[in-house]
Amino acid sequence: MSRLQSYLVCLFVGIAGQSFSQQLSLFSQYRENQTIINPASPGSSYLGYGENLTFGASYRVQWQGFEGAPTTANLRGDFLYTEGSPVSIMGGGYLLNDQTGPTGFTGVYGRIGGVLSDDPYYSGLCVGLSFGMVQYRVNASQIRLRQANDILSNDDQNKLFPDVGLGVFAYKKLDGGAFDGDYVYGGVSVPQVMGLDLQFEDADGKFYTTRVQHIYGMLGYYKFMRNGSFLEPSVWVKSAPHVPVNVDFNLRYQMAQNFWVGAGAATSKTMHIELGFLLGDNLGFDNTIRIGYGYDYSFSSFGPYTGGSHEINISYSLER
Repeated sequence: MSRLQSYLVCLFVGIAGQSFSQQLSLFSQYRENQTIINPASPGSSYLGYGENLTFGASYRVQWQGFEGAPTTANLRGDFLYTEGSPVSIMGGGYLLNDQTGPTGFTGVYGRIGGVLSDDPYYSGLCVGLSFGMVQYRVNASQIRLRQANDILSNDDQNKLFPDVGLGVFAYKKLDGGAFDGDYVYGGVSVPQVMGLDLQFEDADGKFYTTRVQHIYGMLGYYKFMRNGSFLEPSVWVKSAPHVPVNVDFNLRYQMAQNFWVGAGAATSKTMHIELGFLLGDNLGFDNTIRIGYGYDYSFSSFGPYTGGSHEINISYSLER
């Protein structure tokens, strides 16, 4: 067995074993995936660049150097109708696929919400709902065991379940003094509400995988400069039952020359860096293309060394 397969087999502790499934991938560039993390968020494209229609894609590879390492990919689209005073409608959706060795899930979600505000450019209180269908799967035939039929049979398993996500979000454009024109924002969400106890069963026995609800909190601030650049400190808090709360701190600097850099660290002893380019006004376009790269590295002494994580994000935004 490979090292990764050895760790995965430990998740299945006999016929009545139980494991815990991951919710969302721990995005390095989590602001670009803000509407997935919190269905009530108007999105970083609107808050940072004033663009209310965005299409994007992300691809993330964790545990560099391991065969069958976790990979996550998503396609997303978001829209905010800014003329709907006193309620501006948000819509969109995303396709999310996550695979770790022989286990994985694929989900298709729609998203709808509203911004309570007379003018969403200046401030808003947002509520949002995501809804979709998720397929959970275990490719048992890909698990190579030391002894044949030791734990699982070679029958692949999959299950379909509906899912919903809930969130609240607020933002405000500051007025006066050193903070004039800046944005402050924050929100709380449960992007996958349904805590499921999934039982997979075949002729040789059964095993379980349990998904628990995660609560996410996000807080950030845009400090805009006169030359068109901005600083964005942000915090992403992740909480789940029976595990320590994880807090991720990040600072991004958007340069006026359509280039950004960022760095951060988490209480899980992980650090990350990011950089990216904006292709828009500097090339004569009315719209914006953003291409970003993120890298994570873990300094945790718990468990086996898992290498770094790479993430690519591409988005296309416009104001309509």
